[in-house]
Amino acid sequence: MFLRKSLATLLGALMVLACLTAAGNASAGEEITLGSLAPKKSPWGKVFNAWAKAVKKKSDGALKLTWYFNGAQGDDKAMVAKIRAGQLDGAAINSVGLSAIHKDILALQMPGLCTTWECLDKVRDAMTPRFQANMNKEGFVFVGVGDVGLARTMSKGKGIKTPKDLKNMKVYAWQDDITYPTVTSVVGYTPVLSSVPGLLPALSSGRINVITVPCLAATQLQWWSHLDHINSQVAGIGIGGLVISKSRFDGLPGDLRELFAKTGKKAGKMLTKRIRKEDAKAYKMIASRMTVVKMNPAQKARWKSIFKKIRKQLGQGTFPAELVNKLNTLAGH
Repeated sequence: MFLRKSLATLLGALMVLACLTAAGNASAGEEITLGSLAPKKSPWGKVFNAWAKAVKKKSDGALKLTWYFNGAQGDDKAMVAKIRAGQLDGAAINSVGLSAIHKDILALQMPGLCTTWECLDKVRDAMTPRFQANMNKEGFVFVGVGDVGLARTMSKGKGIKTPKDLKNMKVYAWQDDITYPTVTSVVGYTPVLSSVPGLLPALSSGRINVITVPCLAATQLQWWSHLDHINSQVAGIGIGGLVISKSRFDGLPGDLRELFAKTGKKAGKMLTKRIRKEDAKAYKMIASRMTVVKMNPAQKARWKSIFKKIRKQLGQGTFPAELVNKLNTLAGH
């Protein structure tokens, strides 16, 4: 009798312990850490925060997305390195950051390849499965694509209409961009290299006075106020995407993994729509406060020829020739 009572007590205690352990594990949940260069209150930050709230609600708190904004985890290259090292789970990064994982993605941003959203959508949609597969091989999951904006040239002191106008100007090139040596060589200028976080101090000190960037990025990161001319012509399109460590993604419970992927794609679509709208508004605002530089047909044709030459040379070593030819065909060149 005493033995049966003792066994019953022991089994009861074990059941209580199991329930407490399960409850503890449920309350702990899963946390995904994500980084971004975007400020918290920027259009990107607002969408990412809304996504995090939606995930927490839909999972009843079982999945939490923790965002580190404004470059708190370093620039894009640093964030990719942290993801590889297991110090960060994922990040929203631009094309240069994506190219640190699989360099061919940066080819989507070649000068003059696409200057309209319609062109980008066509080309990127056709190439995304290929890029996703290659990123998986590198240990990353490409959750969704993103946009940064239509890139235009902004300058201080004078407008830029021809390559000769760049003479004696201090032209910015992102130090991690593998295409800049070819671009600067073909156009014919010596760039001033900088990281993205280092660009604002360089502009304010006068070390750089020409940039080609999307207007939304220029306003959100406070670059535009140090310049006084902007080209109406679009030189290219800034792109990005959301990535996460494949091992971290695969390690999530099935239901949470599905929730993360599904809501991530939805957030990407929301972000694309919002960024395109906000980028257009940013250009309108900047154009109202700067001298708008408009090129004549001959000048436009000159730049088109230069961009074509740049893309050809990029296909002779930086990117596979097959890839560049395919992108040119998709874009209608």
